[in-house]
Amino acid sequence: MTDVKKGAGAAARTSVSVAVTGSGGAGVMTAGNMLLAAAAKAGWYGLMVRSSGPQIRGGEAAALCRFATHPLDCLDDRFDVLVAVDWENLHRFADEIPLDSASLLVGDPAQGNPPEVYVKSAARYAQLGIKGIAKAISGSWPNMVVLGVAAGLIGLPKDAVRAVVEKTLKKSRDGLAPSLAAVEAGYEAASRIGGDAKLAPPGPRSEPRWLISGNQAAGYGAVRGGVRFVAGYPITPATEVLEWLAPALADVGGVLVQAEDELASINMIIGASFGGVPSLTATSGPGLSLMIEALGLAVAAEVPIVVVDVMRGGPSTGIPAKSEQSDVSIAVNGLHGDAPRIVVAPNSVSDCLVTTQWAVHLAETLQSPAIVLSDQFFGQTRAVVDRPPDATYAGRRLTAAPNADAYKRYAVTESGISPMAIPGNPGTAYTADGLEHTDRGIPSSGARDHTIQLAKRERKLLGHEYGDFWADIEGEGDIAVVTFGSCTGPVREARSRAAADGVQTRLVSMRLLAPAQADRLAKALAGVKRVLVVEQNHSGQFLKYLRSEFQLPGEVKSFRRPGPLPIRADELHHQLVDWSRA
Repeated sequence: MTDVKKGAGAAARTSVSVAVTGSGGAGVMTAGNMLLAAAAKAGWYGLMVRSSGPQIRGGEAAALCRFATHPLDCLDDRFDVLVAVDWENLHRFADEIPLDSASLLVGDPAQGNPPEVYVKSAARYAQLGIKGIAKAISGSWPNMVVLGVAAGLIGLPKDAVRAVVEKTLKKSRDGLAPSLAAVEAGYEAASRIGGDAKLAPPGPRSEPRWLISGNQAAGYGAVRGGVRFVAGYPITPATEVLEWLAPALADVGGVLVQAEDELASINMIIGASFGGVPSLTATSGPGLSLMIEALGLAVAAEVPIVVVDVMRGGPSTGIPAKSEQSDVSIAVNGLHGDAPRIVVAPNSVSDCLVTTQWAVHLAETLQSPAIVLSDQFFGQTRAVVDRPPDATYAGRRLTAAPNADAYKRYAVTESGISPMAIPGNPGTAYTADGLEHTDRGIPSSGARDHTIQLAKRERKLLGHEYGDFWADIEGEGDIAVVTFGSCTGPVREARSRAAADGVQTRLVSMRLLAPAQADRLAKALAGVKRVLVVEQNHSGQFLKYLRSEFQLPGEVKSFRRPGPLPIRADELHHQLVDWSRA
């Protein structure tokens, strides 16, 4: 046991990062979730990112946590504390959990030596017999000792942790008392280890905060947007969207169906929407690939649907449990023919709610498929956030009245939107399929009909007024950072650090990727001399899309890399400062 209390008496921090690791089945995620819930109860903000290997069972697991006195949208550059239940496969997290000489590594010497990469980091190593402590408390588990150690090291109030443990294990008559004893033992061990990773007291709370994941937020946004039918097939990391929606839909009179595969799920929601019910499915990259043909059907037949794509590493099955923004190209361009569609991307965990709700509204209003580009970081990250705004979007599906006079389902209108009939209403029967058609829905191979309908489908998306929600635009300066999705958090933090160094920058975080808003982006970038495009994929898919649709001003640089390694604020900060001085 290392007893040296390095940094004792140091000033409390406004942000602290803690990683809890172990082999699959060691209860790492349980400990991380409890730690986050306790931080929320104590009044702090926080987030917990799940990281694991590709195995269905076993393998390595890590709960990557960050807690702060202010709102958070990303992990920090390094970790202050790493507590390992065991060393099994910990080396695989070396890039994701960076330690340095100011970090603290806590592990069990009975499990062997720490991985060489962490020995070389020069982090202080506190040896703690975690499994021995748990074994001495009959009925307890090592992860509860780890919970107490981690909470004690960062200064989480013991009563908040106890309350969370009691709530989580209230149905376990035999497990509660030993778990509380293990947490207490962990706190006592933390007091002996010491350290300077104590978090500052939380600030006042004006409104209740939410503890929610991006997948849960997307599900809630769907329900709040009016979705009442969902069909889906389980796939990592999108399954939790479906799991959350199953009971939630039942509460509002909706239905969720687990389809036999992704093709069936998207065709089911097309059918339900054709019948007048707002519908949605959730998937990830491999599932989206399978849905492409049906997405084209929804474009051609002008049937509104929403597809939530929780992106992961690719191609093919890629890296299922890790994040990557690698579906941009398939989302904005991945249909044959001229097939305009809506593509939106939330830029925070809580924004998954409002953006998904907006996507439902856009799909219904414009009678078009809408793709929501979330990712594993958002989807499976649980975060303590301020309550998302109660957004209300005007507009709904334009429907045809029964016995409409000479009903033309695809009538050419100024807006491009034509009334959509509900099946069974007298006098409004029409054919809806993938063939090109006349204004009445009669299949046609005529050049004139094809040109008219292509222009109609394009016009309704390009002519819609999307409002200011199309992007978050912040700051001034002649350097602009253009990004989207989960890269927004580290960009915001990097801009704040750069501002402290006297470097002023703009942020354009695009929420509406397609249809392209060329005039709006040009206005947002007026006066800019340099543009940094930030994204998490290997080939610069977002930059390529921007260059194909927009005229970017001045010098343009790309800051990109594939997952699973997150883009960190520190490296962006240095990029901005160095570029400003070039």
